[in-house]
Amino acid sequence: MIAKKERGKMERRLSAALTHACEQAKPLLPGFCWLTHEVDYQRFPESLVVTWVFDTHPNLANALKGDARRYIADLTAEALAEAGLDVGDASRHLDFDSEEACEREHGGDWQRRLRTKPTRH
Repeated sequence: MIAKKERGKMERRLSAALTHACEQAKPLLPGFCWLTHEVDYQRFPESLVVTWVFDTHPNLANALKGDARRYIADLTAEALAEAGLDVGDASRHLDFDSEEACEREHGGDWQRRLRTKPTRH
C-alpha cells in the first residue's frame, strides 16, 4: 500500500516511464498502438497491471510469440524500475488487448472495457 500523498508522485513517475517504454516499442512492434496501467493503491504494487494495446488481434497474436513478448516484459520491467518500483517478475503485471476487440465488444469504450476486465491479482 502507498500513502495517499505519495500516489500523485507515483502516478507521474509511472506515466512518464511507461510513456517512454511506449515510444520505444512503437517502431519495433508491428501494430502496437499504446499502453495504459491500472492500479488499486490499497493493494500496491501487487495490483499493478500494464496493458499493451495492438490494433488487431493478428498483430497482437504475433507480438505474443517468441522474442516480442520478452521484449515487452523487459521494457515494462525497465519502465517500472525507472519509476522506482521493484515488482519482481514484470511479466506477472502484463495484460494485452486490441483496438479491434474493444470496438467489437465494448463499442470502442476503453474506460468501460478496462473497468470490466477480470482482476488479475
